[in-house]
Amino acid sequence: MSIPSIQRLGGVQNAIAVASERTGIDFNYLLGQAQVESGLRPNARAGTSSATGLYQFIEQSWLGVVKEHGAKHGLGWAADSIRQTGSGRFVVSDPAARRAILDLRNDPAAASLMAAEHASDNKDALEASLGRAATGTDLYMAHFLGIGGAKKFLSAMDAGSGRSAASLFPAAARANRNVFYASDGRARSLGEVYQRFAAKLDKGAAAGGGTGLASDALDAGDPNVEVVLGTGAANGDREWLASTLDQLKATQPAAATGSLLRPNPQNARLAYLMLASLGG
Repeated sequence: MSIPSIQRLGGVQNAIAVASERTGIDFNYLLGQAQVESGLRPNARAGTSSATGLYQFIEQSWLGVVKEHGAKHGLGWAADSIRQTGSGRFVVSDPAARRAILDLRNDPAAASLMAAEHASDNKDALEASLGRAATGTDLYMAHFLGIGGAKKFLSAMDAGSGRSAASLFPAAARANRNVFYASDGRARSLGEVYQRFAAKLDKGAAAGGGTGLASDALDAGDPNVEVVLGTGAANGDREWLASTLDQLKATQPAAATGSLLRPNPQNARLAYLMLASLGG
C-alpha cells in the first residue's frame, strides 16, 4: 500500500499520517473516519451534542482518552488534570485547564493521535473477543455502537445470524432509522448495515486523498512515507512555528522547559507542530 506524499496533502492529512505512524493504525482508516465524521474540518461542531473537532469527540470520551493516553504524546499536564469519579465520570477541577483540554479537540494533531489511540484500544478488545483480525469497518462499528455493541453485532454477523440489525439494537435503530432501515421500510440485515459503513469509510478515504480501503484489514502505514510538516499546511504553520520558537528562546530561561507543558492551547499547538515537523 502506498500513501501519497504527505507534503502534497497538507496539514490535516499530515497530522493523520503522524498519528498512523505512531500508533500503527491504518492511515486510510483514520482518514476515512475523519472525512465521515467532520468532512476533514478540524473545527466541526455537532448541533445536537458536545461532539467537536476532526473526529467529533464528545466531552466525556475526549477526557477519557486523554487521561489514558495523553501523557505518552506530550499531554502529561492534561492527563494529570483529569480525574475519574467513583461513578466513572471524568472531571477537571480547574475551569481553565478543562477548557484548554477540550479545545485540543480542534487541534488536528491532538485529535488524530487520540482517535488513533482510541481505535487501537478498540482493535485490541475486538480481536481478543472475536478471535480474528479487526478491520476498519469493525472499528467504525465500535465507534457507532460502543465496544460492547460492536462485539455483539460482529459476533452475530460472523456467526451467520439471519436477524435484522434493528432487532438486535432497537434503541439505536430508533435513533438512526436511515442506517437500520431501507427507504421502503425494510429492516436491513447485519451484513447490509456493515457493508454500508464499509462503503462510507472507503468513500471518505478516497475523498480525502487516501490510496487504499479504509474498511479493510488494519495494516500500518507505508514505512517509507516521509512525514513532514507540509508546505501546504494551513495558516502559515512553518512561519508560526519558527517565530514562536524564537520568542520562547528570548523570553524563557533554558531551564524552564516545564512551562511548555502547562495547559495552554498555544503551547499544545506548538508541541504538536514541533513533533510533526520532526516527522517522529
